[in-house]
Amino acid sequence: MCRGKSVVVFVVLTFLWTFNGADDTQVFCVFMESCILPCRFQPGDEPVIHWYQMTTKDTLAHSYYHNQDQFRLQDQHFRGRTSLFKDQISRGNSSLRLTGVEVQDQGRYKCYTSTITGNKELFIKLNVDAPVDRVNIQQVENRITCSSEGIYPQPELTWSTSPPSNVSLENNPTVQQTEQLLYNINSSLIASVTDLVYSCTVSTRTNKRTATLFKPTSISGSDTETTIPCESLNPPLTGLVWRFNHSQIILNKNGDNVLYTEEWRQQVKNVSESGSLTLKDLSSDQEGIYTCELSNAEETYVTNTLLRIEESPGTANVAAIGVVVLMLVVLLVLLCIYLYIKNKKDKRTEGQRTTTSWSTHDMTRHLTALQPTALEKPKTRVLLY
Repeated sequence: MCRGKSVVVFVVLTFLWTFNGADDTQVFCVFMESCILPCRFQPGDEPVIHWYQMTTKDTLAHSYYHNQDQFRLQDQHFRGRTSLFKDQISRGNSSLRLTGVEVQDQGRYKCYTSTITGNKELFIKLNVDAPVDRVNIQQVENRITCSSEGIYPQPELTWSTSPPSNVSLENNPTVQQTEQLLYNINSSLIASVTDLVYSCTVSTRTNKRTATLFKPTSISGSDTETTIPCESLNPPLTGLVWRFNHSQIILNKNGDNVLYTEEWRQQVKNVSESGSLTLKDLSSDQEGIYTCELSNAEETYVTNTLLRIEESPGTANVAAIGVVVLMLVVLLVLLCIYLYIKNKKDKRTEGQRTTTSWSTHDMTRHLTALQPTALEKPKTRVLLY
């Protein structure tokens, strides 16, 4: 009786041990990339291969027999994403290639193989990782915000300062999960001490990235040409982004490839290997905050620079001369208009005077001709009879 109970307990423990996957082969796959689940069997004739994802029910991920894939039996979730190494099946390789790995693919898989000589089962534990690819850090007024997106499994976020300080860095990150089951994390704090350099680190089981925000600076630049520095970072550099007023992208550089936004293409003269940005032909519209984000494989350095533009002496002189010339032209035009109007008025007045004088003189002569003089006497005719 005791022996029978011992056998039952052993069988139960063995089942639990197998179900929990203690002997499973662990495979780590990267989100949206390809992954291989390894499996081998003793070669033989008439091979049959079944791959199952073991959830609440065994979901058929891939099936092969009669020397061909049996896609009509495949679960819709795996449709078009699985394949076998068919040229190696005869040598006992039944490994499964899974493309476009999703978080839903995570879990325990069973590789069932069978030939005329026997069958075999192997178990593989598939783990999905979406590493921390980018950490964003920015400051608006005295609030610093750190965020990262598209991570799996759930990440951790920590703050630090340089030099180390007693400033409270306690935070309660906001964590959200997307429809793809990836995690987005966000945290912010108040920069009560302005002389510190703040760093934010987001980490998972496979990697971590740190974003460092340096103290903001202010420079005065010329409207003809100005160079804005960028905090140096240890090479090899993997990315460079320049922004204007936190949101407007000026350029994005990856390796030797530089992409400019259309509205800034004419203003960018050069980008140095260290990341410094040289601008040209600036106006007051380009005054503001310029943000440099310089990255390597593990870190991102963020530098904010307030640029104030000063007119160069040559430009100021040209502008002053232009104003003076314009004023002289206006005065000359006004003077011409005045002289024209005055001349026209004078001619009109002179014509009126001439007409009035002639009429009076002519009338006097006419009246004089009509009236007899005082010395003249009327003539008397004498008649003789």
